[in-house]
Amino acid sequence: MVTKKNIEDSMSFEEFYRLTEKLVKNKDSSGNNKSDAYINYTKLTFARMKRILKTTQISQSTIEVLKNLDKPITLLVLIESWCGDAAQSIPVFQKMIEHTPNINFRFLMRDENPELMDQYLTNGSKSIPKLIALDEQLNELGTWGPQPQFLKNWLKEHKANPKMQISELKEQFQIWYTKDKGMSLQNEMLDLLKEWNK
Repeated sequence: MVTKKNIEDSMSFEEFYRLTEKLVKNKDSSGNNKSDAYINYTKLTFARMKRILKTTQISQSTIEVLKNLDKPITLLVLIESWCGDAAQSIPVFQKMIEHTPNINFRFLMRDENPELMDQYLTNGSKSIPKLIALDEQLNELGTWGPQPQFLKNWLKEHKANPKMQISELKEQFQIWYTKDKGMSLQNEMLDLLKEWNK
């Protein structure tokens, strides 16, 4: 379970964004893997985050629901700087929560918090981003991640009946994210927030 110390040790979106920016500048990556590939993934992640923050539009219907959330919720995300799915989803969530004062959006690095990550595995793997919703007493309300449901279903289908290399599938995922423009993420998160706000 998430502890008070986890929250105290966590960072804001702005802090995570600045950390990623600094890692790019220093040709580095967060987490245990410091390979050239992960350093490049961090660079790509930061570029995507910047673009999505500038281009994402939050629908008026979404804004209305967000304004009516009346229970304080903490959304704690397990993450790393190199994560491609995080680059696509986290900026959309950030744009959403700007429309409500009742969400505390916080981040913890996955590899620095293995005990917590081990409680939130996806099919046995440490897939990120993993979002954990908590009430004021840090009781778990639910989770989300590491991808929108459409992509989870696509990945499940691929594992059952592979039709392309995993690298090609990941490219197709990025194309889907670009075409979707964060709408699936908004709708999924909206449904969850309504549930968690009850």
